[in-house]
Amino acid sequence: MCAFDEAIRVKQPGSLVPVIAQDARTNNVLMLGYASAEALRLTRKTGFLHFWSRSRSKLWKKGESSGNTLRVVSLHRDCDRDAILARVVAAGPTCHTGAYSCFAKKPFPSRTVLDELLEVFADRKRNPSPDSYVCKLLADREKSLKKVGEEAVEFVLAAKGGQKGRAVCEAADVVFHLLLAMFAHGIRLADVEAELKRRRGVGGLEEKRRRKK
Repeated sequence: MCAFDEAIRVKQPGSLVPVIAQDARTNNVLMLGYASAEALRLTRKTGFLHFWSRSRSKLWKKGESSGNTLRVVSLHRDCDRDAILARVVAAGPTCHTGAYSCFAKKPFPSRTVLDELLEVFADRKRNPSPDSYVCKLLADREKSLKKVGEEAVEFVLAAKGGQKGRAVCEAADVVFHLLLAMFAHGIRLADVEAELKRRRGVGGLEEKRRRKK
C-alpha cells in the first residue's frame, strides 16, 4: 500500500480525500467515501478500509456494525495525488441498503478476452474482407469445424510430449477456433455457460448415463 503522506497532496490540515472502493475480483466500483489522514493511517494499520463520516463527524471502519467490511488489497493514488483508489475484497454487500454496491444491485458483467473475440467475429461478419482469416472461416462453416479438430489434435500432441509452452499456444488456438465455430453456427457462449451451470452437482458418470437415455 502507498503511504498517505507520500501519495496524497493535502491542501490544508483536516481536509478529506475521496476514496473509491473497487472490488479487486470483478473491478466493479463499490462505493465512494472520504478519508482523513487518520482514517488512512488506520486503513494501513488494520488492513481494512476506514473513512471519516461527514454526517457524524467521526472516524468509522466500513462494516463495523454490519460486519460487511472491506479488506484492502492495495491503495493507489490518482495522477493529481488528491484521490485514492482502494482495491478491496468485500465481506458482504457494500451498500447500507443491502445491495452489492452503492451503484448497482448486482455486479456489472466483467468483460473478458473471449467477449472481445466475439466482438471481433461480429465485426468481421458485418464488414467482410477478403484478406481476413476470420471472414474466410465464417464463409466456410465446414472448414471452421475442421479447424477445431486440427487444433485439438495439435494440442494433444504438444501436451502429451511435455511441451508446456507449445501446449499453451495450441490451447489458445483450440479456444479461438472453437469460439469461432460456435459463432458461425449460432451457438452463444452464454448457452455453454448455462449448460455447465446445469451440470453443477452432477457426477460425470451420471451425466453420461443421462445422455444415453
